[in-house]
Parts: sequence; structure tokens; C-alpha cells
Amino acid sequence: MKNRIIFIFLLILSTSIFSQRKYIKEYYDSGELKQEGWTQNKSKTDYWTYYYKNKTVQKKGHFKNNYPIEYWYFYRKNGTLEKEGHFVRGIENNWWVYYNNEGSIKHKCQLVNNQKDGYCLLYEKNKLTKAIRFSKDKQIKEWTDFSSFRKENNLNDLK
Repeated sequence: MKNRIIFIFLLILSTSIFSQRKYIKEYYDSGELKQEGWTQNKSKTDYWTYYYKNKTVQKKGHFKNNYPIEYWYFYRKNGTLEKEGHFVRGIENNWWVYYNNEGSIKHKCQLVNNQKDGYCLLYEKNKLTKAIRFSKDKQIKEWTDFSSFRKENNLNDLK
């Protein structure tokens, strides 16, 4: 029993030694912060933030084993939001929202494996103007009025 306890203690100790978790900050040659976040076993994990040289945020989100996961935000150099959306093991999936230079929604698209696959909803001046259906990045159908779209589609597909 005593040997078993010693073995378990050594196993836990060796796991914690080899599974180092560190907070990393990397800088541009000019000295500005480039990126910061957590690593574990030399792989990016948890929350990371990237910066442009002008110190504004470039993008931010979560990693797991060096892959972007979950919800990410991407910004332009002037600080306005450019796009946001979901990653699954480093691949864009689910809904993504794209913004114009003024910060208004330009379009929203359903993605599967980095490709448009589902609906894209296009906006002008914050009003929905068009819906397009895609399959594997190829346009299938387009609607310019809500009533015809609703007749031909199930609105639950937009979730």
C-alpha cells in the first residue's frame, strides 16, 4: 500500500513537471506587444490576444492544442470589428458575422469547413436585403424578398 501511494505521488509530480502552463508575451522587433496568451506543453491553449504594431487588437479567442476553437473576434487596424465567428479545431464553422468599415453588419454566413454552406444574409444600412443559399461554396439560390424566402425555406435552418 505504501509503495502504491509513493507511485501515485511520483506520477502526479512527473505529470505536473512535464505539463508546464505558462503565460507568454511576444513582442515585435520595435518593442510593441505582438501577442499574449497561455501555453501548455509548448502548445497554445486557452485565451490569446494578438495586436497590430499600432497597439490595437488584431484578433482574440481561445486555443486548444494550437488550434483556434470556440468564438473569435477579428479587428481592423483602426480598431473596428471586421468579423467574428466559431472555430472547430482551427476550422471556421457555424455562423460568421462580417462588418463594414463603419461597424454595421455587412453579411452573416453559415460555414462548414471554411466554406459557405448554408445561408448568407446580406445587409445594407442594417436592413436585410438578400438571402443566398450555398452548398460547398457554390451559390444555389438567391432571394431578395422575405416572403418568397419564407415560402421556400424553414426559418429553423437559420439557427
